[in-house]
Amino acid sequence: MKRYQIAGIGNAIVDVIATVEDRFLEKMDIHKGIMQLVERDRAEELYGAMEDRAEASGGSVANTIAGAGKLGLRAAFVGRVNDDALGRFYATDTSADFVNPPVSGGELPTSRSMIFVTPDGERSMNTYLGISAELGSEDVDAEVMAASEIVFLEGYLFDKDKGKEAFLKAARACRGAGGRAGIALSDPFCVDRHRADFRSLVAQDMDYVIGNEQEWVSLYQANDLEDALAQAVRDCDLVICTRSGDPVWIFEHGKRHEIAVTKVMPVDATGAGDQFAAGFLYGLATGRSIDTAGRMGVLAAAEVISHLGARPKSDLQAAFARFF
Repeated sequence: MKRYQIAGIGNAIVDVIATVEDRFLEKMDIHKGIMQLVERDRAEELYGAMEDRAEASGGSVANTIAGAGKLGLRAAFVGRVNDDALGRFYATDTSADFVNPPVSGGELPTSRSMIFVTPDGERSMNTYLGISAELGSEDVDAEVMAASEIVFLEGYLFDKDKGKEAFLKAARACRGAGGRAGIALSDPFCVDRHRADFRSLVAQDMDYVIGNEQEWVSLYQANDLEDALAQAVRDCDLVICTRSGDPVWIFEHGKRHEIAVTKVMPVDATGAGDQFAAGFLYGLATGRSIDTAGRMGVLAAAEVISHLGARPKSDLQAAFARFF
């Protein structure tokens, strides 16, 4: 038995969440429904404009690893924060969720994402990456990756070469010791920026890849989703496509599994993809079938969109025990 059932590498970001009206987005020139990178001055402007804000530790893969940890997996996370107020908050807030604390140190501030949630549940994220973007191969302990059954990587870190080097070190250490490595495509704009690198990574170094419709179409510059996924299954043995309120498609060695989704009105869509990944990877780590793992992912996603925040609040372990 390996020391960790799952380990993740990603941005360690403090989420700052506020509920706003659409007119606030227009006033502040915030693009609705996407993640936009901002510089430090813009981050301070937006932070100052937020009322009744709540803070929570976040980051896409960090959310997934925290969710998997709450489900009972032995979990580890590699990220980077500074030794400042937000960094200390992050380290304290995540101490119960995963084994490895983020790395501290450096000149840039701890990363933060201002998340504006409109009444329709859509979230608009303006993210200042700060020190997270400095994560590199020196922060990755190859022994931890080799001691992990599953490694999950965050596409957002591809914005710097040192992030790519960290990914390859982690993936190769994990796979070299018999584990499975995978990636979240993260965002269609992220895919656009790094299409060639992503395609090479998917084909050569990944055992599974999770993305949504827009990300898959962008990755393969395809005419439609069916075309994109036909190409994806030639590159990777396990391809997962989330489709908002439509059934999830999972391709295992080219065979398609369709996982039904119960449509609900979201309170806050933040973290839906992250917690789908947590439930799905929990299923893989515990030896469940692909269909059951997919249903676990769907249930975890439904839980997180039922409330504000990107991490589960109810007892999903108990829910899994009832349904699976």
